[in-house]
Amino acid sequence: MDKTFSGRVWKFGDDIDTDLIIPGFALWLPKAEQLKACMSANRPGWSDLVEPGDVLVAGTNFGVGSGRWIGDTFKWLGIVGIIAESFNGLGMRNCINVGLPVLPCKGIVDLFEEGQVVEADWGTGEVKNATTGATITGQPVPPVLQDIVSAGGVEDMLVAQGFLAGKREFVTD
Repeated sequence: MDKTFSGRVWKFGDDIDTDLIIPGFALWLPKAEQLKACMSANRPGWSDLVEPGDVLVAGTNFGVGSGRWIGDTFKWLGIVGIIAESFNGLGMRNCINVGLPVLPCKGIVDLFEEGQVVEADWGTGEVKNATTGATITGQPVPPVLQDIVSAGGVEDMLVAQGFLAGKREFVTD
């Protein structure tokens, strides 16, 4: 799998928690309504603006909170990768487990303005602001976690290795 992604940047601050990403009231709503609620407490209407191929850039401690399916939510919205100053471990693994690339990268928030275009290699950590030409290098996740993302997530990896008969169906409709 290619270990690069690029797209339009959506910029968020520090301590974006799972309650902001998927509010408690939305957990058991149909998927389309869950997606509309994503980030609604701090960015009302944001989910309507996201387009497939967009990228999240965030501050420190991204994904702090509970074990909600934030990785699935971002993938359903079309987000292709998340680069943050730092990640909460549970939030990071939630994204990795569903095959969503993440890249911890100190200084990333200062490198981008919202709407600029990022080019990232999450395998090497190299990040470029395609709008300004500025570059920075982050700390890629360990190879074993990169392998999970490259496989499409934990379930895809386990199916490919013969440990699961098939993937789960996430039904909330």
